[in-house]
Amino acid sequence: LTLTPDGKVMGRYNKIKLVPLGEYIPFESVLGALIRRLSLMEGSMVPGSRDQLLQTPFGPMAAGICYEAAYADLYQEQVQRGGQAIFTGSNNDPYAPRQMIQHHAQDVMRAVETDRWAVRVTNTGISGVVDSQGRSRWLSVPDTYTTHVAHIYRRQTQTLYVRAGDWLTPVLLGLAAIALFRQVPINRRH
Repeated sequence: LTLTPDGKVMGRYNKIKLVPLGEYIPFESVLGALIRRLSLMEGSMVPGSRDQLLQTPFGPMAAGICYEAAYADLYQEQVQRGGQAIFTGSNNDPYAPRQMIQHHAQDVMRAVETDRWAVRVTNTGISGVVDSQGRSRWLSVPDTYTTHVAHIYRRQTQTLYVRAGDWLTPVLLGLAAIALFRQVPINRRH
């Protein structure tokens, strides 16, 4: 949620990519009864819609929760619709420090792909600020309570990735394979 200075809700983001067995039961119609016996889960969450854009007093933001940072397409779509920076909230309590660093690396990738500043806030993990070029401007120490104030810059550029999306990777791989194939000499018998 984002709140106005007088405490009213201005924006809301609902998680889109839910964690299997943590936030929903996969194949619930088939495995539901078995998993309910083995799991502490009391029910499944409902995923948010893909057309969300978090409204804030500072402008629209691309948002994600926890491991959604691994899904570049979620941020690409939100930036395409006007997200001017990236905000990710995360509960890193169950993760080892190595996994916390991986979360931060995902933030770096999303910042570079979208040309946006990225901010991650966590309860126990690595909180941080990443600039639009992928440089870490500030990182917290895991398992340490801290506050930090940073200037971030809203951006409105549209990178090739933001405009084109994920189809760009397979096309470039295909072109590279064709170029490589054309370079390999064919051994012909005479």
